Amino acid sequence: MSGHSKWASIKHKKAAVDAKRGKLFSRLSKEITVAAKTGGGDVDMNPRLRTAVSSAKEANMPNDNIERAIKKGTGELPGVSYDELVYEGYGVGGVAILIEVLTDNKNRTASEIRSIFTKRNGNLAASNAVAWMFSKKGFFSVKKDSVDEDTLLTVALDAGAEDVKSEDEYYEVLTAPQDFLAVKEALENNKIVAETAEITSIPSTTVRIDSVKEAKQVLDLIDVLEDQDDTQNVYANFDIPDEIMDKLEE
Repeated sequence: MSGHSKWASIKHKKAAVDAKRGKLFSRLSKEITVAAKTGGGDVDMNPRLRTAVSSAKEANMPNDNIERAIKKGTGELPGVSYDELVYEGYGVGGVAILIEVLTDNKNRTASEIRSIFTKRNGNLAASNAVAWMFSKKGFFSVKKDSVDEDTLLTVALDAGAEDVKSEDEYYEVLTAPQDFLAVKEALENNKIVAETAEITSIPSTTVRIDSVKEAKQVLDLIDVLEDQDDTQNVYANFDIPDEIMDKLEE
């Protein structure tokens, strides 16, 4: 590979990463603003804001951006008013999909979400058609080779975790949303590094996808939904076996 084409490739990858980072900062900023608006700008008194600010700092979002987002929420700076909405739908194979958005234009967002589903063999569903399948939980994944299981169990459960599961190379810690920060702080204080630490929606059941074609369609639908400007989070209840994932990566 020539130096020129190698640099072109690097620039392309860097542009993609920068675009993702810009999208992430936008999502985090919106969440901080809404959290401050609904619960006040004091991080210590507002758990949702504390969680949002913690996530922003972990993503290396500049402090000035964080402060500005808070002030927009409290009204100290002019800002956009966002509506919190949840869209529900189905992808191929009956996969249930939940989309959380923050938008300043409900009609635009609804039209774009509907179009994404329609163009990718999915469809929007009525309110609570799929939401009942998901439960909001605090979630941590910890590499098994980084901590002794008994230590993790003691620290997590003492801090208020609901469960600790063993999955392949990781331990998974589940908490009620209101206990997420306490468990996160306990893990950090005990030098236990979580590869993932987030409040998410976990499905009660999953749909197994055994077709490479359907797996591609579902993953494409999720990717495009996540890239929609107003989307904050996308959750789905599909399970793709390793052998299908291997074929997708070939």
